[in-house]
Parts: sequence; C-alpha cells; structure tokens
Amino acid sequence: MAKLGFLGLGIMGYPMARNLLAVGHEVALWSNTLSKATTLAASNPAATVYGTPAEAASNADCLFLCLGNTEMSERVLLGEKGVIEGAKPGTVVVDASTVSPSASRRIGTALEARGLKFLGAPCTGSKPGAEGGNLTFMIGGEEAVFENVRQFFEPMGKRLYYCGGPGMGLHAKLSQNLILSNILQAFNEGIVLSTKAGVDPQLMLDILANSAAKSGLIDFKAPFVLKRDFSPNFSVKWMHKDIGLMLESGKDLEVPLFLTALTHQLFQSAISQGLGEEDICSTIKTLEKVTGVEVKSQK
Repeated sequence: MAKLGFLGLGIMGYPMARNLLAVGHEVALWSNTLSKATTLAASNPAATVYGTPAEAASNADCLFLCLGNTEMSERVLLGEKGVIEGAKPGTVVVDASTVSPSASRRIGTALEARGLKFLGAPCTGSKPGAEGGNLTFMIGGEEAVFENVRQFFEPMGKRLYYCGGPGMGLHAKLSQNLILSNILQAFNEGIVLSTKAGVDPQLMLDILANSAAKSGLIDFKAPFVLKRDFSPNFSVKWMHKDIGLMLESGKDLEVPLFLTALTHQLFQSAISQGLGEEDICSTIKTLEKVTGVEVKSQK
C-alpha cells in the first residue's frame, strides 16, 4: 500500500481521507482543527497525525488536500510550514479544493519549481458522495502524472474526468456549479410561486419529475426543503465563494454571466440573513420570507 497524505478534514475531506485508510493506505493527516485528525487516527492505525502541512507532506509520496477557498490552499501549499517546505522532490500534490483557476496555475508553477508534481482536481458529489466514495473528480494538469496516481483517486470517486492542462479541471467544476446554482434559484422561484398559488408542493415536484424540467439537483434537494432539513451537505457560504470564482473567470475570459451575477447576490442575501452555514437549499428561505410562504410537506 502507498504512503499518502491528506490535508483538510472538513465535511468533504474527513470521509475522503477515511476512504483512503479503508483500503489499506498509510495516510499522513493534517487539519487546521487538530481534533478532527486525532479522531480519525484513533480508529485507524495506518493514520498518523502531524502538526504542520510540511510535516505531513514529508511523509507522503502522493498528497491530497481539500480546503475551503483559494487563500487556504495557497497558505497550506506555499506558506510558512507549508507543503512546499516539506515535500520530497517527485511528490505528487493533488488539490481537490475548488479554487481560482489562475491561482491554481500559479501554485502549480511554484511547486513544480521545487521538483513537485501538481494536479488541480476539484470534486463534486457533496457530503453523501464523499462518504460513499462516489465523488466525481475533474482533473487538470499533466495527464501522465494523473495516470500514475489514478489508483489513489478510486477509493474516493467513481468518475474521473481528465479535462486538460493546469486549471482546466477547475474551469469544468465551476461551469458545473454555475449551472447548479442557477437551476436552484429557478426552482426556488417556481416552487414558492406554485405554493403561494395553492398547488401542493409534493404534487408540483411530481410534475417537475415527469416533465422536461426534470433535474437531478431538484430531485435530490427538494425533499430536504419539504422536510425543512437544511443541515449542510454543501453550504451556502461555499457555493457563494464558487459563484464568485465563476464571475472572476467570466471576467478573465470576457464572458458575460448575467444570471450568475444575480445568483451571486441572492446567495449573498441568504448569508446576510444568517444562512451561510446551512445547505444551499436553504436559499429558498430568502424568497419565503419576502412572500410569507413556507414550502413544506403537507402530510
């Protein structure tokens, strides 16, 4: 089995690292919240907790990280006591975080100047996908490097898409989240409108599921809305961050993103109302508050 590392043990990272341990790999762990690393290591003798990213990196031949934003990734990879200070030449560093494509390319260039290999490999599937090892990864970087470490992705994800050179996996991931976030806002408006008109929300969902408006996102998220369960699988604050990255990429590539700019403000409104830590489906509350309607199961 391989000597791997995993940095960042949040909602996604914790089960991802656990899945690597479950297939027998040795895994060097680091988390900004030490208790998460010690908890995971307590029941996994192949896991070792380290105090800094540099220390964890020095004990891994392939290192994964899954962090919240660009600044976190840059600090953990390039900062003081970061990966760049500890990793051995030839180590493959895989950033599964959703960060700025331009920043990811800059980070990769800095790491490669030290003899390290770098892949930007954001993932999708939210908490259930991470827990079940069913994530989808979108990989950017040198294809040969990816193929050499493909086997290490497989305990964490079942769909692995090589998208091209540095930053290309991130462009694919952001495009997917752009579509998801805009679909979610369309759903919020439609289901609040039909509910206020008097249509049973469950009936409306059945209609949507059997029409051209059918959506995997709606099929997954709507039952949580009807149950009023907004515990986070993918939080409002992180999607808001991703939408900001979409707008940044649109500016860089001179692509106007009209709907996405509005969706960014709708997510900001949800954060301003204290919903940042809740699941993205809680954004419906902003429209419910304005209209005086609550979309919930009538049974």
